[in-house]
Amino acid sequence: MKKFITAVLTAAMLVMPLAACSDAATEDGSASAGTFTVGFDAEFPPMGFVAEDGSYTGFDLDLAAEVADRLGREFVAQPIAWDSKDQELNSGNIDCIWNGFTISGREESYAWTEAYMANNQVVVVNADSGIASLADLAGKTVAVQKDSSGLAALEENADLTATFAELVQVDDYLNAMMELETGAVDAIVMDEIVARYQIQQSGSNFEVLDEAIAAEEYGVGFAIGNEALRDEVQAALEDMAADGTLARISNEWFGEDITTIG
Repeated sequence: MKKFITAVLTAAMLVMPLAACSDAATEDGSASAGTFTVGFDAEFPPMGFVAEDGSYTGFDLDLAAEVADRLGREFVAQPIAWDSKDQELNSGNIDCIWNGFTISGREESYAWTEAYMANNQVVVVNADSGIASLADLAGKTVAVQKDSSGLAALEENADLTATFAELVQVDDYLNAMMELETGAVDAIVMDEIVARYQIQQSGSNFEVLDEAIAAEEYGVGFAIGNEALRDEVQAALEDMAADGTLARISNEWFGEDITTIG
């Protein structure tokens, strides 16, 4: 789990608050003329995170960088606090939210691209915990990220959540995984894509329960009123699907094409 600890410490040093004097959105809807500024959670591998060399990397960031290049804009990866994402978007500090961002339940809150990936909200536990089903979470302490689709899924499944001894909201999933390893929590509700990637990369003794809590889709979210830039990004994604770029980037990260844009 050293990778988790290193990532958290590095991200904490690098994820600085956005300057209060950030430029307002330009007339074309972008955060700054000639740029494409993407807001992302820097502790959400493999979608967006801090690499060992201190740079920002991830599957979604690779997609966004390619889109920016096709639009003739300079790509800017801007880490944000996930529970402040709406403030950053609506203030014009960022052009969009692109980081394993779930459409489900937020359909009317953003100007969305079409979904580019499917995902599930799942439960991660220690392999030797004896927890094998959702029913086994009764009396357990469960962690979930603040203001996340995992939290929304639990709020919509009140009967399940009511069985927990405690639902702990954390700032990010890297901290949640460290707490799971130490036994501070018994389970985590999180994105399946992220969970399986983290388990594979860390070699941790975690497993994903077979029962999913919710099915969902990922999209790129823009502020309502910024449909023009949304449409440009959508067109670029469709071109990337047609020429094989989406499949290539997906294979680089996941070993297969798991994108859904036809």
